[in-house]
Amino acid sequence: MSEHPTTYVPKSAFGKWFESRLPLAGLIHSSFIAFPVPRNLTYFWTFGAILVFMLVSQIVTGVFLAMYYTPNAAMAFQSVEHIMRDVNYGWLIRYLHANGASMFFVAVYIHIFRNFYYGSYKAPREVLYILGVIIFLLMMATAFMGYVLPWGQMSFWGATVITNLFSAIPVVGDTIVSYLWGGYSVGNPTLNRFFSLHYLLPFMIVGVVALHIWALHVPGQNNPTGIPIKSGKDAVPFTPYATIKDIFAVVVFMLFFAYWVFYMPNYLGHADNYIPANPAVTPAHIVPEWYFLPFYAILRAIPDKLGGVIAMVSAIVIWCFMPWLDTSKVRSTAYRPLYKQFFWLFVAVCVLLGWLGSRPAEGWYVIASQICTVYYFAHFLIVLPVLGFVERPLPLPNSILESVMGVQKGGAGMPAGANAEPHSKG
Repeated sequence: MSEHPTTYVPKSAFGKWFESRLPLAGLIHSSFIAFPVPRNLTYFWTFGAILVFMLVSQIVTGVFLAMYYTPNAAMAFQSVEHIMRDVNYGWLIRYLHANGASMFFVAVYIHIFRNFYYGSYKAPREVLYILGVIIFLLMMATAFMGYVLPWGQMSFWGATVITNLFSAIPVVGDTIVSYLWGGYSVGNPTLNRFFSLHYLLPFMIVGVVALHIWALHVPGQNNPTGIPIKSGKDAVPFTPYATIKDIFAVVVFMLFFAYWVFYMPNYLGHADNYIPANPAVTPAHIVPEWYFLPFYAILRAIPDKLGGVIAMVSAIVIWCFMPWLDTSKVRSTAYRPLYKQFFWLFVAVCVLLGWLGSRPAEGWYVIASQICTVYYFAHFLIVLPVLGFVERPLPLPNSILESVMGVQKGGAGMPAGANAEPHSKG
């Protein structure tokens, strides 16, 4: 997994025998113990560990829920109520799983925007970054199918609306929809298929995550300055420095997670999903989960059905082209004062799109969604390419160590955005 040679030497005879045949301990040592990481990493770099923790949490709680869940349209809703009311600690497992999905997306959105801000998508990390986008797409598919499983009103009608979008695809659209439904409408075959895929996809995510971590260990981690490691003084070993920091961040995130589970377990859901699915009664306002809302707003901003679907998919696919759309030679936004303003405007637009996605598709909400959608794509297609040529970045430090020592001495000659945490990194 790591290109860095290991210095691990087994001490026992069995360890030497095993290592000579399967160098697993050496792989772990070189990848997660001796692996050099930049000494100026901030807590924004701990969200990778948080995401691994959340992935494991979702798989474990999901396996336990699958032991009691019944993927049948006539019994699914009641099986969820059985889990909540009759299974020992079933309420806790379900709330951990349901709120865990939201916490997963909270962490992944922070992880994504940190990548955008510090230019972690630039060479030589293009493959690492694209694998991350693939993980995000798999997460969205898994979360959508999981939302359907309780078989409440919002589950049923959300499945109906989203699966119907495939019918906009020319020629093969209706065929795809019929295969998804397993019939002429959303029903029992749909629920069975979504349950099977919802159980399968997390293990596919695990596989892509392994590739993601492998790809990370080839070029190494980015850092707030965007400068590569030039000497041993720029780096510290992963363990104990990054390990302790990751563990602390995971514990803090667990406390945040626990607050939602124990005090506001239903806040991020929708009340209509506590009503059994009824094909004869359409909810007044069909909305997806909060983490889909920005893309849902983009979908509704386009009056044409096919155009809306293309825009929604393109809103994520365009991320894959960022390494080539961004023409700036400077990696970190901390040294790009002009782009920094556009970046925070982009963040505000994404948040606004999320809010607009929760509003009815009428009046000025539609107009505002269209304006935000235009800027969303303009950020990637106009702002990123043009600013690279016209912007005058701030001077970069000569090394990571120089940026750290500059902050320790009061930051003389260093931009405020280049701050680091030298205390936690040696």
